[in-house]
Amino acid sequence: MQDTPSKSKLPQDALLPRNTRRSLPIALLRAREAVMTHFRPMLAEHDITEQQWRVIRILAEAGTVDASDMADRAFILAPSLTRIIRSLEERGIITKAKDDNDGRRVLLRITPAGLAIIDEVAPESRLIYETLEKRFGGERIDQLLDMLDELATIND
Repeated sequence: MQDTPSKSKLPQDALLPRNTRRSLPIALLRAREAVMTHFRPMLAEHDITEQQWRVIRILAEAGTVDASDMADRAFILAPSLTRIIRSLEERGIITKAKDDNDGRRVLLRITPAGLAIIDEVAPESRLIYETLEKRFGGERIDQLLDMLDELATIND
């Protein structure tokens, strides 16, 4: 016995993709772009890419992070992360070292220069957040973040 309807029994419009205005993946990208247009100029002024900023922020919050964990936490593919790590290390923003207990693991750590960048960018970032909160509402942003956290667990 078949639980799902066959293609021939589905209404014709069920086979069509959703209108892009109501497509969750596209709506998430649209919202991301709307937010990031506020942050990109600030990051560019400090010669930092979005991906580099994610790595720096994670290290500032967490201290030492395994490189493979960083890829997962920063949502950066491993080949791209390798280039980002190299660039940040060359600029003295992070250090990388082999794990003493497991030579296969690479550990990343933010340097004082990296922390100085965080300190320099943080006030500007706060102002951008304040602008977004004024336009969208602080409580609504908190609710949205809670819903997005919940949505992110659908595969758990």
